[in-house]
Amino acid sequence: MKKKAKHQVKTKNKKCICTLIFAIIIISIIAFVYYKYYTNKQNNSILDNIKVDETQITDTVTKKMLQLQKLKKENNDIVAWIEIPNTKINYPVLQTTDNEYYMTHTYKKEYSADGSIFLDKDYNWDLPSSNLLIYGHNNKNGNMFQDLLKYEDENYYKEHPTIEFTTVNEDSKYEIIAVFKSRVYYKSEQNVFRYYFFINAENEAEYNYYVEESKKASLYDTGKTAKYGEQLLTLSTCEYSQEDGRFVIVAKKVINNK
Repeated sequence: MKKKAKHQVKTKNKKCICTLIFAIIIISIIAFVYYKYYTNKQNNSILDNIKVDETQITDTVTKKMLQLQKLKKENNDIVAWIEIPNTKINYPVLQTTDNEYYMTHTYKKEYSADGSIFLDKDYNWDLPSSNLLIYGHNNKNGNMFQDLLKYEDENYYKEHPTIEFTTVNEDSKYEIIAVFKSRVYYKSEQNVFRYYFFINAENEAEYNYYVEESKKASLYDTGKTAKYGEQLLTLSTCEYSQEDGRFVIVAKKVINNK
């Protein structure tokens, strides 16, 4: 009887442990799914939750510009809003005096491993500079710039050829001219294309070099290019097929949304 009782206790304990492990797994899955849903919903609803006086909308002032103006009151480091229609990329763009802080902080200045989408510290709004160089993490949870890697497929590019970029002064559209893989090069390496150093062209030759090298490195021909004086926008994120790899999209400004 004692052996039978011990066996029953062991069996019962095993069942309890298995039930507990199963419950933990289920809870973890639910928590992960909820986290992804909540994070994406939160990101995509930032502007949706900002109410504005729509009577202020004109041919040159859009609803998104008014919403951004209100959002900047929460954090003046917010300089723009970026959206690639029909993707998860739909975020405020931050800029501060370094390129480190918003790698690990939200637009509310709260710590987050996701970080934020941010503009290179050296971009000068007073010029303005030739190239809006914008960074974001390639996160496994699908947030920030993870969707950029889908542009490796030319068909994806054809379905998502434009980028919307909004400031408080302008609502603009950019068309993609190049999609390429690169990396952070060692200082000793010569004759390499360091796209991440290009913010403002000192002359036409420097501008043309950036466009030509971007086109040359592109994974496919978009049939688009840019000429000196046209505003450029470059999106950069990590890419893991090589050491210190980067995935890059270059676009040019084409029209203003009305």
